[in-house]
Amino acid sequence: MKIGFIGLGVMGKHMARNLSRSGYDVTVYDINASAVETFRREGMQTAPDVQALAAQSDVLITMVPNSPQVKEVLLGEKGAIHTLRRGSVVIDASSINPVASREVAAALAEIGVEMLDAPVSGGEPKAADGTLAFMVGGKQEIFDRCRELLSHMGSSVVRCGDIGAGNVTKLCNQIIVAVNIAALSEALTLGQMTGVDPEAVFGAIRGGLAGSTVMNAKAPMMMDRDFQPGFRIDLHIKDLNNVLDAAKTVDAPVPLTAQVMEMLKNLHKDGMGSLDHSAIVRYYEKLSGQEIHR
Repeated sequence: MKIGFIGLGVMGKHMARNLSRSGYDVTVYDINASAVETFRREGMQTAPDVQALAAQSDVLITMVPNSPQVKEVLLGEKGAIHTLRRGSVVIDASSINPVASREVAAALAEIGVEMLDAPVSGGEPKAADGTLAFMVGGKQEIFDRCRELLSHMGSSVVRCGDIGAGNVTKLCNQIIVAVNIAALSEALTLGQMTGVDPEAVFGAIRGGLAGSTVMNAKAPMMMDRDFQPGFRIDLHIKDLNNVLDAAKTVDAPVPLTAQVMEMLKNLHKDGMGSLDHSAIVRYYEKLSGQEIHR
């Protein structure tokens, strides 16, 4: 099985490497020539462009920023749709609007190509160690065919429904993550302002009902002032934009999402868009005049 991988950014570079280390025949491409050159120096196969890669791939995986990039890579004038072979499969691991996933899948179906939308959760650390959570939409038989492949990049691979369901589930995931980080920031700020060490607050509640994977990952980053991006604020803004668009389509109430979105946009305006989303705590620090620390 020949695997093509498009998108060698923060997440994709690790995912492609994990597939190669697992013994798959992987060829990579990215619009960033230096990223491709890094893989070439590591001894991996590289392609000169999207169409050349698509022409040789049994499974083509895309991991790019958002809906416009997915459409350009797959359906654009120089897109994969012009060279993909009938019977091949596209797996889009990008986090995009589910409406776009369905549009792309419909276009690919016209040339006999199947598609799964398979966005991930876990950030760069879990991409690096191959323990991402995949939320997948698509036909059951295509999911069954690709499940083992995905399992070499993630420890959880769950089919959520037909095409688009993966990205709907990812949007739900991003609501929960964003609101959790905001609530954690609010709680640690309150604790410190009332004289209780944030580390003591974290240590006391992490094992109870309020404990979460989000808390375990982000509280230490906040207290250590470590905002190196595992998942950038600007990317979370992109995801919450997609949440708000999808919610508007079906008239779903999302007031908490809208509030956290305003926090993220405020941070972006203050030049923090490239920081990790744990930097939501800095929104509270700006309001309170208190810097969270151990």
